Amino acid sequence: MSKFKRMHLVVLDSVGIGAAPDANNFVNAGVPDGASDTLGHISKTVGLNVPNMAKIGLGNIPREVPLKTVPAESNPTGYATKLQEVSLGKDTMTGHWEIMGLNITEPFDTFWNGFPEEIITKIEDFSGRKVIREANKPYSGTAVIDDFGPRQMETGELIIYTSADPVLQIAAHEDIIPLDELYRICEYARSITLERPALLGRIIARPYVGEPGNFTRTANRRDLAVSPFAPTVLDKLNEAGIDTYAVGKINDIFNGAGINHDMGHNKSNSHGMDTLIKTMGLPEFEKGFSFTNLVDFDALYGHRRNAHGYRDCLHEFDERLPEIIAAMREDDLLMITADHGNDPTYAGTDHTREYIPFLAYSPSFKGNGVLPVGHFSDISATIAENFGVEKAMIGESFLDKLN
Repeated sequence: MSKFKRMHLVVLDSVGIGAAPDANNFVNAGVPDGASDTLGHISKTVGLNVPNMAKIGLGNIPREVPLKTVPAESNPTGYATKLQEVSLGKDTMTGHWEIMGLNITEPFDTFWNGFPEEIITKIEDFSGRKVIREANKPYSGTAVIDDFGPRQMETGELIIYTSADPVLQIAAHEDIIPLDELYRICEYARSITLERPALLGRIIARPYVGEPGNFTRTANRRDLAVSPFAPTVLDKLNEAGIDTYAVGKINDIFNGAGINHDMGHNKSNSHGMDTLIKTMGLPEFEKGFSFTNLVDFDALYGHRRNAHGYRDCLHEFDERLPEIIAAMREDDLLMITADHGNDPTYAGTDHTREYIPFLAYSPSFKGNGVLPVGHFSDISATIAENFGVEKAMIGESFLDKLN
């Protein structure tokens, strides 16, 4: 019998909690990640008021320097710790895949100098459209359409750009390049980036609308990912006939593998929380696992180095956390974590190699405390043990400590 009939995992995308021991092996605009600290620096520089996460135990997570404005609780309502990444990478897919039990020993390819001419030419030949060469580099998604959207509206050329992640992104004005055509071009780009020297985690369609000076990206984004290279705990659950619900970009990150209920993309973090709460209330969701990604922290504020916006986004999540808790049943478990860091006070605009926080809460808890520092994959092993399925490649369960 499962200890918890339902488990809900919420990933606060990029909300790291301090540099990992190997952070200096990873760089950000030439600066090693060793001094990065997403939550610590937000708390120190602009203040952080998250009483609901603090109540569970966020301020109790072991740190050399305590979070400045998040006090430790003498009697928290849950369990807390921080987790270290084993895999070689600090991107979304690597983090999520490890959370589900995989060890990524070879990172995906990234293109800091833009994509090679061979890839660009192939996309041009397939699409019959030219590519704007000046945009072919790491670029802010909003800045690139501000800079090249007017030209695209005049010429119909493709805007292809990348980022610190191993992704190829194609921005297209919906009135100039119809969605069906954009998706078709992205599917072709996916087909030619499945092996080295251009093994990319995702191809992302980035449609937008509006006029020069007032462009807006739409909710018609589509991510085309590669499938995990080995079975994850999602696959194990699915094979055992256990419900798996994906909220936000989770289905894209795993290319649908192991997910039997895709609840759709999020228009915002708030919309994602609405969807999670709705999912938790489904009468047919009697037993199983829900997996939610909330990306606004990363996409809107981390990469744009906006510490105030990042803080406000954390406040918004914390203010709505009681609604998620209210939707829980007595034998539910809620887990809150992240997938990497993205310190908005740090150099460059890349992710940062950090520990991730881990919070666990259940209405059934009789105890509380700080768990031993572990690894991302321990989450997957805990889920596997709870539902009586085999764990994936790596991870050690801490289920017996959640009482």
